Amino acid sequence: MPEENNSRSLRHCVHHPPVGFLDASALAYRLPDGRELFRDVTFRVSAGSVVSVVGANGVGKTTLLRILGGELSPMEGGVRVEGGLAVMPQFVGSVRDDRTVRDLLLAAAPMALQKAAAELDDVELALMEDDSEPVQMRYAEALASWGEAGGYAAEVLWDTVTVAALGVPYDRAKYRGVKTLSGGEQKRLVLEALLRGPEQVLLLDEPDNYLDVPGKRWLEERLAETLKAVLLVSHDRELLSVAATHVVTVEGGSAWVHPGGFDTWHEAREARWERIAEQRTRWDEKHEQLRQLVITLRQQASYNDGMASRYQAAQTRLRKFEEAGPPPLPPKQERLKPRLRGGRTGVRAITCENLELTGLMKPFDLEIFFADRVCVLGSNGSGKSHFLRLLAGDTVEHTGVARLGARVVPGLFAQTHEHPEWVGRTLVDILWHGDDTRPGIDRDQAIGALSRYGLAAQNDQRFETLSGGQQARLQVLLLELSGATLLLLDEPTDNLDLNSAEALQAALAQFTGTVVAVTHDRWFARSFDRFVLFRSDGEVSEVDVPVWDEERVRRAR
Repeated sequence: MPEENNSRSLRHCVHHPPVGFLDASALAYRLPDGRELFRDVTFRVSAGSVVSVVGANGVGKTTLLRILGGELSPMEGGVRVEGGLAVMPQFVGSVRDDRTVRDLLLAAAPMALQKAAAELDDVELALMEDDSEPVQMRYAEALASWGEAGGYAAEVLWDTVTVAALGVPYDRAKYRGVKTLSGGEQKRLVLEALLRGPEQVLLLDEPDNYLDVPGKRWLEERLAETLKAVLLVSHDRELLSVAATHVVTVEGGSAWVHPGGFDTWHEAREARWERIAEQRTRWDEKHEQLRQLVITLRQQASYNDGMASRYQAAQTRLRKFEEAGPPPLPPKQERLKPRLRGGRTGVRAITCENLELTGLMKPFDLEIFFADRVCVLGSNGSGKSHFLRLLAGDTVEHTGVARLGARVVPGLFAQTHEHPEWVGRTLVDILWHGDDTRPGIDRDQAIGALSRYGLAAQNDQRFETLSGGQQARLQVLLLELSGATLLLLDEPTDNLDLNSAEALQAALAQFTGTVVAVTHDRWFARSFDRFVLFRSDGEVSEVDVPVWDEERVRRAR
């Protein structure tokens, strides 16, 4: 890794001296309720580097990106950007409204271009009803503003982008509804625009979510080639290992920078907190010495006037020592503690006979046995999520048979976290009332369960206000409470922080039951023992190693 990063930097210097960079200096932010989210966050993203921001769910990673992108103002500190800034909006990949491809590309464009487009759209609508001279003049000004904002150059870029991502030119793609695109296609479209665009600083929030593995490999290759300064938030351990040149860790109410890749980050983090713990111990010892000295001198000064000056000097020394403050305590390690117990079932947990999901795959047979750990692989749109939903009992159009064995109780983890029945409800309320799959539990039990999933502070928070990772943790908790003996997991690690993903992996290893998971997380996939590949040609087959495309299958053979 270090040799690769050094050679990449050398290539950049030789061929095209990069100019983009981002400096974050002493940033601090407090939530509306007055709680401080972080302070003294300082780092630099240089041209040609890929800096990853990591940290537990809810520590403020997305808030930090919003500050860096200018959407929020910090309470303290500042941000300096050179070379132009472009941001990947967090919603990309989950758009299901009436926005078009043009709207999506504009959402990732600079604000000046967005404003020029909005004015141009407004005046074009006005022209349909009023072609008077004032409206014509307004139209001419809107066209001029569009050109000055870089609109025509953007359309040339977008033509290249839509051909690369969708296989059609911009004129044919621009009014296509985004909801007709898969999450991976939405991501690829915006990533193509940002990586090919003129802005030299990129902020990418979960750029790998919704990408299939070939798409993730494409992203890794483009990040290795780019001359831009890139800051990204990701929980994909493989992507971090391959792409990140530096790691910014948000924890303990601040942030620190590891000047190396993800492969050495865990070791550096442990060593850092060992040093800080030692510094805190020494500070506590020195503080106690000064405090005892003040007590002793006060006693002596009470009967010896000559000790008064020494007593006052000791008081001053103690006060200044306390005002300087102690070094920070190591952050409390928030650990996900699932109790996914499951239970014994019939030997055959799932039997598929001549099963075909209409329009998605060819008929196939498959047997999955009790305690199997089956990883379902394949490209976006191949039918993997529909397969899990069918096994969970949802209505999915199909022919053939998909049958669950004796005492098999399915529990589904949905990738999109779409649960309209929970909107407007607090977590305690959701757990208290229960549903068809799980009994309700009282408030004390609910709070205890939420604490094991790092959600104690969110007891009375509404579901829709949770971060994606917090919603994922809640889903795992509800699977635990349901008593499922068959876990159907659709991209369970997508939004989980690193510690939580590792804790889930450990819990699944101890689970008494059967696990079937759809994932593009290559790190997670290696923990399974059976692999079923949904091929792009509609064939479904079992493979010996975790592969996601036919080319890799051929290589594996």
